[in-house]
Amino acid sequence: MKITSVDVIALEPDPGCLNRTVLCRVNTGEGIYGLGEAAVAIGTGAPAAFEQIKDLAPMTIGMDPLCHEVIWEKVFRQSFWSQGNGAILMAAISAIDIALWDIKGKAMNLPLYRLLGGKQRETLRSYASQLQFGWRVDKFIPFKGARGDPAYYGEMAQKAVQDGFDAVKANFLRFDKNGNALPYTATNGYVSKELLRLEEARIRATREAVGPDVDIILENHAMTDASTAIQIGKMARDYGIMFYEETTPPLNPGVMKKIAEAVDIPLATGERTYTRWGFLPFLENHCLQVIQPDIGNCGGITEAKKICDMAAIYDVSVQTHVCSSPISVAVSLHLEAAIPNFIIHEHHVCNTLPSIRAQCKYDYQPVNGYFSIPEIPGHGQELSDAALKTARIETVK
Repeated sequence: MKITSVDVIALEPDPGCLNRTVLCRVNTGEGIYGLGEAAVAIGTGAPAAFEQIKDLAPMTIGMDPLCHEVIWEKVFRQSFWSQGNGAILMAAISAIDIALWDIKGKAMNLPLYRLLGGKQRETLRSYASQLQFGWRVDKFIPFKGARGDPAYYGEMAQKAVQDGFDAVKANFLRFDKNGNALPYTATNGYVSKELLRLEEARIRATREAVGPDVDIILENHAMTDASTAIQIGKMARDYGIMFYEETTPPLNPGVMKKIAEAVDIPLATGERTYTRWGFLPFLENHCLQVIQPDIGNCGGITEAKKICDMAAIYDVSVQTHVCSSPISVAVSLHLEAAIPNFIIHEHHVCNTLPSIRAQCKYDYQPVNGYFSIPEIPGHGQELSDAALKTARIETVK
């Protein structure tokens, strides 16, 4: 079996979700193809990832797609800049690698979790993620004013609990009292007493709405530095926080350790950390209890499995980051099922939106807060005809 071409695919942007999905389809002479995703759909980077896949794809043409380790090493080493752990390059490598695993599963008529060693568990506990954007909504845009009110956070959490979730996550400091996005200057160096009281009121409203037995995950999106992260962590200590995510940019493990030593809440990070080399310093200094690699940008399935196994040595749990298309959802379910140190699956609000769910043929959603693992060969996801019809596709041969 040989790789004959790679189609680079950009789905039509979704104005109601802010996602710009970039994928690749690796084709073989036997007619088997695999789909992979470059998971930089939010923020900046998606157009660059599209071009980066085009730039890397020629290295794979003519190679055996079943030799994913050989291809990973070749692309990682010969692309030169990828050895600096950049987001765009690693996202492109991830997309290609995921597609190779999809091909392998289809060729062997086995679901991905079987290739990864089998299921450690039959179902995956999940949490409702990013409730600051709402829950049971059709798009993100309409809730601007309500997002300032603490009661809004409690209401969204109640909706999630009614849907069967026993864990929720929100960035309680994403919006000001009027529902407008806060600038980074408001959360670096010092959080004003007024703003800290507002965040606490939102956390309190959420805890009161869901009761004592539902887990709350505190999200910061690296909007804070060490000083402000410690301020917030000390304030939130008595609200039963499951873990405290992205307390600071993941660029200096020593800073994360400083926060870990000052705050009595488990810390998590990882969606903007790439490869084993990126995660190792955080594991070595014992500042994290949960890592959150995104399979679509940390190096693909090949690398993510190694990252998870490395974390297990340090008794660190894994929750993969999932904030892009339903392809990333399916891939994450397989990996999380196969690893021993899984803790919980992120069910991002974007993956509940009709426009995102329509991107693919299969709609994997939790039942009473728990996911089942796909049993279709490969990762078990395919693009819908409607998504392909409006997509931008360029082919590398």
